[in-house]
Amino acid sequence: MSQVPSHPTESNSSATTDVTPVVALKELVARLHREQNKIQDLLSSLGFALRSFNNLNQFLELIPLMATRVTDAEGSALFLYKPNGQIRLEQLHWQDSQQRKNIRKALENASSQITLVPNSVPLATTTGILDAQMHHYLGPDVQIFGTAILVKHTERGWLYVLSRDPDYSWTETRQKLVRLVADQTAVAIENDELAVELRKKERLDQELEIGAEIQRRLLPRQCPSIPGVVLAARCKPANRVGGDYYDFIPTNHHQLPSNNHKGSAEDACWGLVIGDVMGKGVPAGLIMTMMRGMLRGEVLHGNSAAGILQNLNRVMYADLENSHRFVTLFYSEYNPRTRILSYSNAAHNPPFWWHAATKNVTRLDTLGMLIGLDANSQYEDAHVQLESGDTIIYYTDGLTDASAAGGDRFDEENFITSFNFACRYCNGPQEIVDYLFDKVEEFIGPDKQNTDDMTLVVLQIL
Repeated sequence: MSQVPSHPTESNSSATTDVTPVVALKELVARLHREQNKIQDLLSSLGFALRSFNNLNQFLELIPLMATRVTDAEGSALFLYKPNGQIRLEQLHWQDSQQRKNIRKALENASSQITLVPNSVPLATTTGILDAQMHHYLGPDVQIFGTAILVKHTERGWLYVLSRDPDYSWTETRQKLVRLVADQTAVAIENDELAVELRKKERLDQELEIGAEIQRRLLPRQCPSIPGVVLAARCKPANRVGGDYYDFIPTNHHQLPSNNHKGSAEDACWGLVIGDVMGKGVPAGLIMTMMRGMLRGEVLHGNSAAGILQNLNRVMYADLENSHRFVTLFYSEYNPRTRILSYSNAAHNPPFWWHAATKNVTRLDTLGMLIGLDANSQYEDAHVQLESGDTIIYYTDGLTDASAAGGDRFDEENFITSFNFACRYCNGPQEIVDYLFDKVEEFIGPDKQNTDDMTLVVLQIL
């Protein structure tokens, strides 16, 4: 029997039909894989640039180029808000260099018609306004897709992708890619602003440190040597620059030393002063510095304690009134020959006097208004006779107002009790100062920072 031969032509045709879709599918998968790799490489480059560039403008130059490439568009435009609310074309990428000039002009015209305060109108409305202007100036043949650039939920600009290809479509993938590039732009803007703020903070920190150093140098580095008296003092600002002030002032020109306070006449008087500028930080520190210079000049005129405060108040009134700040000040003069302490108070916390003979505590106070409150304020003079072992403590309200975690204040009663105990059992003014600071800090607790400056000056008669 003869067999019917097969038809090779039909067999080859069937095989070709079967192979062609497979090849096409493989080519499609390979193309998609290449596209995916290309997008990953571009986004990776963008992330590297974000981490590497210190200059925001250099990074922003890449944004339209990246947006164009990851979406296979013809161009991309980056718009940002100006500080005055106008929209500015920040960067443009357009593949056809001959058309770039016309595209730029059209986009600049579109953005120049809009002035908005960021977030003043709903996001969709804002984007719609710019869309309409771009369609008007670019013409109906250019397809656009834009997304907002949001920094901390605040609208800062837009990223647009443009194409004149009528078959170009804004697929979901392309929209996501544009938003991803816009988000990277937002991160770069925020990082740049944080870097600017950090540099400002560093400059401010440096200025504060200079101010603190100047203030430290203006406060007495050590207590003077006064016959028959032992002194100790400490000032602890709440911030680097504080408003607390204390000083030891020679009362005549002959006492002004060339080296510390050595060589002073034994019978010469010394001014002992403590004050507190309302407020803290640099403004209070500046006022304290100004007051120190003025007070030292007044002391050399030889007036009484009340006269010194009265003149100081008149001189400083205008400056303090303009700054809306006031100063409390207690000024005293000690005569080592007579052991008389003369004083006058401008509404400062009255110093406490521990009497060695009776072991009780009294206040040193006179009537008087804050420095800077009234140009015509009057002040009173008073004086006391000190005896051997008597101790005077000058302080600022940072110690008595110190609060614990629960909100309780150290208060004046606790302070007097601690001072009385210290005068009985501590060996000299320095131990009294250390003991009182330890008591206050123990009351505050280790986890709480005091919010006010704290200053102590202790004078003890030998």
